[in-house]
Amino acid sequence: MSREAGDTLSTGRRAFLRRAASVGGALLAAGVPCRSAHARPVATGGSQERLGVLVDIVRCIGCRRCEAACNVANGLPAPPVDFEDKTVLETNRRTDPQTYTVVNRFASGDPLAQPVYVKFQCMHCEEPACAAACPVAALQKTPRGAVVYDADLCIGCRYCMIACPFYVPTFEYSNAFDPKIQKCYMCDHRLSRGEIPGCVAECPVGALSFGTRHDLLNLAKERIRHNPERYIDHVYGEHEAGGTSWLYISGVPFHQVNLPTDLGNRPYLDYTQSFLSLVPIVLVGWPALLGSFYFMSGQDRTGAPRNPHSTEAGSDQR
Repeated sequence: MSREAGDTLSTGRRAFLRRAASVGGALLAAGVPCRSAHARPVATGGSQERLGVLVDIVRCIGCRRCEAACNVANGLPAPPVDFEDKTVLETNRRTDPQTYTVVNRFASGDPLAQPVYVKFQCMHCEEPACAAACPVAALQKTPRGAVVYDADLCIGCRYCMIACPFYVPTFEYSNAFDPKIQKCYMCDHRLSRGEIPGCVAECPVGALSFGTRHDLLNLAKERIRHNPERYIDHVYGEHEAGGTSWLYISGVPFHQVNLPTDLGNRPYLDYTQSFLSLVPIVLVGWPALLGSFYFMSGQDRTGAPRNPHSTEAGSDQR
């Protein structure tokens, strides 16, 4: 390679790096919203005083009235199968953008015993991994206990879906123009008015109990203590994944009703710290690099603007 050609390439490289730095600096100056990797998005106040719900699996009869009440309370569209139709219980379902809670049916393990019914929804973790993974604070744990979502802040990255140990947040892939993350919000709009969640209000058998986490833990342990033949000696959610605002007691092992039992007691947001440290690179570094490619596409190797109609361009094509 000649010295002249080497100088030309060196000049082009310097121009590229200058433009990359300019684009990156512009993005930083614009204030690209990035959460610190060490932020812990947990509401102030003692976790025991925040609100939650105790789900008593032993009492649940699978009537699905909680599903219907959730639908009404949150203005969700009518389901494809009516709430009175119990054939849906033949399939194990998960929540989706139009369904914030589901009731599933499981075999009890005893051929002579009745099946077991379990309501499932967002667990509203005490230290939510979804909120920790969100780089723009679109998900937050409120002082009342609910993990809520601000669609105006959401950038659609879906990191929350990856971070959640319960695989709860869902994305509106069918909404091409204004997709949102959807999940149960524990009827926080009702809580703010001093009301209880819609599902709890409509449960006819007392399978859902609403109150402070402290009181619910006491209630759960009291039921277990007074009825050891009916309940296993464990309150699900007291410690799992650092603790949750929705708690469960059951007469069958929790893994038997699809509640994960391998989560450990450490808050899952602790596992997101190294991941979050890369967020500024993703949001700033890549746009800077791609922006530089864009600018460079209008330059030739000497740094001069390229004219697609010039004689040189035509000779190159030949």
